[in-house]
Amino acid sequence: MSDAVICPKCQSEFTYAQDHLMVCSQCFNEWDPSEVENLDQVLDMNGNVLTDGDSVVVGKDLPVKGMPKPVKAGTKVKNIRLRPGSDHNIDCKIEGFGSMALKSEFVKKA
Repeated sequence: MSDAVICPKCQSEFTYAQDHLMVCSQCFNEWDPSEVENLDQVLDMNGNVLTDGDSVVVGKDLPVKGMPKPVKAGTKVKNIRLRPGSDHNIDCKIEGFGSMALKSEFVKKA
């Protein structure tokens, strides 16, 4: 199965074609194979490519479940780790909050 199409959401190889879309039998994700972007790249809110070890700045207040206060806009986060292909694609440690995962669409490269 060297010509199998990999699901961009869960990385499963168990996919099939339905009309003009591809469907994953594991997570039921549907996508157009002609519109799949490079999943290895993680972009910030301005379209800059992020890499492991970068520093980023939070672009807006982000509520944190179980915490009385949000992560404030302008908070600098150092030494990020990327998880391409997942919803919350940045792993980091934020002072006062601890380890957490962020979405790259809410940060900008510092």
